[in-house]
Amino acid sequence: MNAHLLIFSMFCFSFQVDGDLTCRIMGKDAMSGLFKDGDLVIGGVFPVFGGVEQIRTLFKTEPPKAKCFGFDLRVFQWVQMMVFAVEEINMSNKLLPNITLGYRILDNCASPAETARAGLLLANRPEEGEYVSSCPSPITAVITSSSLNIARAIGGFGIPLVSYTSTCSCLSNKREFPTFSRTIPSDFFQAKALAQLVKHFGWTWIGVIQADNEYGIVGVQSFTKEVVKHGVCIAFTENILSTYSATKILHLLDTIKTSTVKVILAFASERDLRVLMQEIVRQNITGIQWIASEAWITAARPSTVEFFRSFGGTVGFTTRKMAIPPFKDFLLNIRPSLDSTNNLNNIFWEYMVTKQLKRVSFVNQFGEAVYFDENGDPPAAYDIINWQLNKGVVSHVTVGHFDTSPDGGSQLVIDEDSIVWSTGREVPKGVCSESCPPGTRKAARKGQPICCFDCIPCADGTIANTTGAAECINCPQHYWSNDGKDTCILRDIEFLSYYDAMGITLSTVSLFGLCLTVATISVFFSFRSTPIVKANNSELSSLLLFSLLLCFLCPLTFIGQPTAWSCMLRHTAFGITFALCISCVLGKTIVVVTAFRATLPNNNMAKNFGPVQQRIIVCSCTAVQVVICVLWLSLKPPFPDKNFKLSNKKIILECNTGSEIAFYAVLGYIGLLAATCLVLAFLARKLPDNFNEAKLITFSMLIFCAVWVTFIPAYVSSPGKYTVAVEIFAILSSTFGLLFCIFSPKCYIILFKPKKNTRKHIMGKIPSKRL
Repeated sequence: MNAHLLIFSMFCFSFQVDGDLTCRIMGKDAMSGLFKDGDLVIGGVFPVFGGVEQIRTLFKTEPPKAKCFGFDLRVFQWVQMMVFAVEEINMSNKLLPNITLGYRILDNCASPAETARAGLLLANRPEEGEYVSSCPSPITAVITSSSLNIARAIGGFGIPLVSYTSTCSCLSNKREFPTFSRTIPSDFFQAKALAQLVKHFGWTWIGVIQADNEYGIVGVQSFTKEVVKHGVCIAFTENILSTYSATKILHLLDTIKTSTVKVILAFASERDLRVLMQEIVRQNITGIQWIASEAWITAARPSTVEFFRSFGGTVGFTTRKMAIPPFKDFLLNIRPSLDSTNNLNNIFWEYMVTKQLKRVSFVNQFGEAVYFDENGDPPAAYDIINWQLNKGVVSHVTVGHFDTSPDGGSQLVIDEDSIVWSTGREVPKGVCSESCPPGTRKAARKGQPICCFDCIPCADGTIANTTGAAECINCPQHYWSNDGKDTCILRDIEFLSYYDAMGITLSTVSLFGLCLTVATISVFFSFRSTPIVKANNSELSSLLLFSLLLCFLCPLTFIGQPTAWSCMLRHTAFGITFALCISCVLGKTIVVVTAFRATLPNNNMAKNFGPVQQRIIVCSCTAVQVVICVLWLSLKPPFPDKNFKLSNKKIILECNTGSEIAFYAVLGYIGLLAATCLVLAFLARKLPDNFNEAKLITFSMLIFCAVWVTFIPAYVSSPGKYTVAVEIFAILSSTFGLLFCIFSPKCYIILFKPKKNTRKHIMGKIPSKRL
């Protein structure tokens, strides 16, 4: 600020003299530069020398002239290019007829103070005179590279400022820099291009080094805003300037060495990065993929074999370069007719050059559109540069390009096969965590950025069929995840089939029991006139055998894929046939008891319990079960169901009972009949030895009750098709128990002990051994 005040004190200020507003040169100053007079003079400020010696100013005497050092041949070529352009225009009869362009080019020695000083010098008249009648700027426009300092120094004078190197997006702010335009794209577009480059190669974990000035800070802010949209995390952001101390440089190097990042963006000028780059080479830090901003990607000084050890494979964007085209038919669409050059300034300032710059729009000889948008920015066109070593020389090889369009769109084109990376031909990895393979999902690490995560296998029933999945997705209801958790596979359908081993075994046992029952029926029918058959109530025995025949058929309805009819049939058939069976046993038990009571004096019970009463008991007891089943089928019948809960990988086809109450009512009623038979048979257990029907019924009911008491917990705890198998096992076990306990002793006597098949033996009149 003090330097600015000093400069302002040496130049033109407006003040009131004798009531007139006049301008007076308060002092004079001179800077190194080139000058050529003309009708219109264009100013130029270039950093021909790269530095200036520091001068201590005491503000007591006029400060000495700045001493510059570090001649930059590249910048000197820029100066010659401006001179060439002015001469080309002057030699043309079409561009500015009757008007001669001049120039005044000053060297700012890459110093902010000298830059502001040069800007103020250009804003004032170079003539020496005590008074002038007015104070218009003698410079039509200023062309410069150091735009921020000049724009702030002379922006208030309304002088158009055109930059060929200033990329800071902050200069697009028309409120602060209303007269600024540039021929190089804004860093806004470079940040967007860099973000697309990072996204293209899948780099999600990167470090950033930014110049500690508006160029670096604003540029990185724009870059960060863009890459965050693509899920990129920035591990660190460090500042750098050429004036930084060795301690700060070493701190930055420690950050680079201790970080896990393998990709680093350096958004700074070559001058600011030079010391850091030298130290990186000295410490032999390699294995980092560098991304360069346009400020140093094509710089000559670091493009050496020595630097290539650490910075080989660097990629970055640079503005597209081409030969200077002839300036034919180009003068901002302005063709003023001038009689002479005496009124040039007045006519010129009526247009104000800044407004005309906004109207520029043409297509150059390379087919590219040239225009300035509302912010004074041209369209962005970058080449992607890659540092490669060819025959011992570092080459800046173009490997792609990035272009924007007026509608806001952009296109990134990269020839990946032509890129040589820091790691060779393989694209380097820039991730904090490797992408999660299919079958796993990301799990954020506590306290770390989202790019750092662990990979957790998907839960059962969910899959991740892509790499780097953030979440696992649920499989459809009829599908389940495979072992790798990356594909949904159709669940196995499970039911008790006639084709699996268990189904075949149970079917065989059921048919075997059916055959035994048929054989028993045949024996009883063949020996129906024998005393032992007659003594055991042939009608009830036949009905019992018929019910046992149905009981052996019941398991066949439980096997096979459940359907609506089979589900209703299996439960109701089971309930009714077993009710009929136990009712017959109950009838036989009552017959035994009454027969025993009939031997007592004055007991006519046997007369009151004849065949009719027996039929009534069997029918009425069975009818109760029939009513329960009819109500069950009418109100809430069983139905086929798909059970997805018992097994993850299987769909269990089963018969839903519909009404649990009805199901257990059927079982409970059968249990009630069985318990009644057991009690009555137990009370009649002391009948004569040879008449042992009560004992046989007692044994059969004990087996029956034991089977069905253990059935309930086994039925509830058995999964899938084993539930049906347990039910079938209970049916077969209880049925075999009734068949063997009640009928096998009789069949044994009929077939193998025919001498005992007599009335006297049955009535107990002939001593015999116990059965």
